[in-house]
Amino acid sequence: MRTSVRWINDYLDRPATAEEQADALTAVGLNFDGRETLPDGAIWQEIETTSNRGDCLCHYGLARELAARTKRSLKPPASHSASKASGAKPATGEPASKIIKVTNEEHEGCPRYTARVIRGVKVGPSPVWLQERLRDAGQIPRNNIVDCTNFVLLELGQPTHVFDLATLAGPEIRVRRARAKEVFLPLGEQMAPIELTPADLVIADAKNAVAMAGVKGGAASAVKESTTDIVLEAATFNPSQVRASSRRHRIASDSSKRFERGVHPASIDAAAERLAALILETAGGTLCAGVVEAGAPLPPPRIVSMRKARCRRILGAEIADEEMTGTLQTLGFAPKAKGDLLECTVPPQRMDIEREVDLIEEVIRLIGLERVPTGESIQIRTAAPDAKMEAGERLRDTLAGMDFVECVTHALISDASANAMLHPPLAALRIEDERAGGTPCLRPSVLPGLLATRKINEDRGAIDSLRLFEIASIFHLNAAKEHRESVSLGMIADAAKEEEGYRSLRGVIERLAHEIAAKPARFAPTASDSVMHPAAEISIDGAVIGRIGFLTPAVRQAFGLEKPLIAAEVALESLLKHWPPERPAAALPSMPSVERDLSLILGNEKTWAEVEGVILRSRPAHLESLSFTGTYKGKQTGADRKSLTLRLVFRDAARTLRREEIDLEVQALVKTLQAELGAELRA
Repeated sequence: MRTSVRWINDYLDRPATAEEQADALTAVGLNFDGRETLPDGAIWQEIETTSNRGDCLCHYGLARELAARTKRSLKPPASHSASKASGAKPATGEPASKIIKVTNEEHEGCPRYTARVIRGVKVGPSPVWLQERLRDAGQIPRNNIVDCTNFVLLELGQPTHVFDLATLAGPEIRVRRARAKEVFLPLGEQMAPIELTPADLVIADAKNAVAMAGVKGGAASAVKESTTDIVLEAATFNPSQVRASSRRHRIASDSSKRFERGVHPASIDAAAERLAALILETAGGTLCAGVVEAGAPLPPPRIVSMRKARCRRILGAEIADEEMTGTLQTLGFAPKAKGDLLECTVPPQRMDIEREVDLIEEVIRLIGLERVPTGESIQIRTAAPDAKMEAGERLRDTLAGMDFVECVTHALISDASANAMLHPPLAALRIEDERAGGTPCLRPSVLPGLLATRKINEDRGAIDSLRLFEIASIFHLNAAKEHRESVSLGMIADAAKEEEGYRSLRGVIERLAHEIAAKPARFAPTASDSVMHPAAEISIDGAVIGRIGFLTPAVRQAFGLEKPLIAAEVALESLLKHWPPERPAAALPSMPSVERDLSLILGNEKTWAEVEGVILRSRPAHLESLSFTGTYKGKQTGADRKSLTLRLVFRDAARTLRREEIDLEVQALVKTLQAELGAELRA
């Protein structure tokens, strides 16, 4: 909240500097968050308040906290006119009840509504002192009537509103629910008409809504230069109701901010009287007799007791009885000593005080947390990071770095989607709940959710090389009809070009294997099924951890997807068991390497795994590493053959290798490949 230093000082018996105010308020839990000096020398400061301290969203509330902390005296709001009266002038007009009728149909949404009437006001500029205070707090002065309502809001924290009496049909005020599709134009230069719903609470006249309760006044009943008779509204509204309407229509205001934190029905009258006095002081007029109100009876004052001995025991500090009593007295709790017990009447504005421990917190908050003794040291033991959590974060970071977007999809899917992912003897796990509707099966695979997400994004045009993944639990019944649950990693990606799509997703999986296990992932062709064709098994250290393959047209058609897609699903437990990875350290080589690229002509049925296996079994003496470079098919190779290119890296740790040595090793390797695979060296 933006606060004025001089405005807060209006309520203190001796002024406090900006630094004193910031330090004292921060000490009691209302943090200072910056200040600025205005051209006229006035200083404003930003003071943060917690959501349970709506009583501090005003200058008088902050002054109360300051007085209690700094041993100052709190002064009540006073008139700025020649008269010293601080309350409303005596009502000399006719009874307000003969002028305005108030009906409250929603006591739960509006516990109390009050209306006062002033006749004969003159709308014009506010006095200088009032404009200064509003500008200090970041407000723009409008006219004396509107400025008085803003002043009371910022002074006492009670939102009020003023209606032009001549615009109210009846004249009548009705607190009711909005009608379906009722149109309402809020106050404000940039505001447009909105359509209300029966979930909204409104203030209406005999015909139409004239304000959205607790949120915003209406343009039709606003005070104008020609206004002479006004109705003063002071009320309280249900915080949840105000919050819901504010969010629903995306309209927030200073009033809604305070009502959302709670305004006690017993706080209304003091603010209404203060508003009436200010309007009479700045705009003249005659106050009509009486208050027209409607609502539930005022709740009785809350009594909360605190044991002085328990306060000392919990805080671990020796605090004198007189100090406890004086602190609570300054905050308005009116404590009464009954032996060891302090019986406190909670002031209406302190809606956050409910239990004994709340009072204990008030005591230590005001006398200072530095009074609580603390040990010079504390023993702590840092828990080791959870391995699975750490591995999961690494996996997500790695996938995000390769342009994958994480999804969170529903665990329930349709029978058709579940059965498409399973093969006998496994079966889908169904739930017996009517609320499941057309999705009664727990997913046996992560892929259906990803495909549905892909379809939604495709329909919305967001399909620019969209790569999706999800980590989630999957379920099925085994052959013995036993429930099985595991965690799976699913991935899908575009595969417009078959070979390119496969290599791309395979590279992703190889990267994950390197990050999580520091071991190579192996891929071996496996039998196709109704989900993937062709498909391959993924393994690490000889153990199968998942499958990769192109989604069949039937699967894509079931989800309304036309473009080719490649998918993979990995058993997460099988992958994460390798975490943390063991990465052996080795000195960087000091001798240069020699690289040789070989292009081999092979039959189409020969795989990279076979080539790699032959080379590793007959490993040349100086071979350091080998890697796949690419394949080529064309006229030069023939229809049933392909060219496979690989790179060999040779090195000796102690000396520089000669070309002749490498030539001999490469020649021997080529002969082995010819003998075992029928490979020919491409010219």
